[in-house]
Amino acid sequence: MSGTLRPDLAVIARHIPAGARMLDVGCGNGELMAELAHGKGVDARGIEIDPEEVERAVARGLSVMQGDANRELGAYPDDAFDYTVLSQTLQTAERPDLMLDELLRIGRKAFVSFPNFAHWRMRWALLWNGRMPVTRHLPVTWYETQNIHHVTVTDFRELLREKGVAIERSWFFSSEREINPLGANWRAEYAVYLLSR
Repeated sequence: MSGTLRPDLAVIARHIPAGARMLDVGCGNGELMAELAHGKGVDARGIEIDPEEVERAVARGLSVMQGDANRELGAYPDDAFDYTVLSQTLQTAERPDLMLDELLRIGRKAFVSFPNFAHWRMRWALLWNGRMPVTRHLPVTWYETQNIHHVTVTDFRELLREKGVAIERSWFFSSEREINPLGANWRAEYAVYLLSR
């Protein structure tokens, strides 16, 4: 492993075994895919809406399709992959609940990471300033953001309970460091979950 991946991507890369089949939904420039394909021989595929990011990923020799995951995941057959990955994208999905269903339909297991909108800095910004927060992990103002669903760790766990989705593992991060899960809804800037049916 290169050691240059974002912490949530590094966790995912560590836990996907060599030779697995993986679909990275919203793969960006293919950073995770490249790490897994070149480092572990993973059969890594990607889907990305931004054509410039697709071009960068393809230039790395990766198999990436330009498309909108909100509409195109339905074209993949059941259990087509060992793992699906949705990294820092859940909050931009039109229907995160339906996206989750698709991830676990086309993959046997799914990694999902997202920014936690209940982190104490977010709460403080709203309480003290009365304004939508701009943070290191959410660096744009409310009118520029692609985030249309402000999910929290507690919200996500409740969605998983409603859908009967099993949590195999979870990791929480603050200031790029992994933290204890105790009080994660308040303390974690972002979370990573490994899920299965």
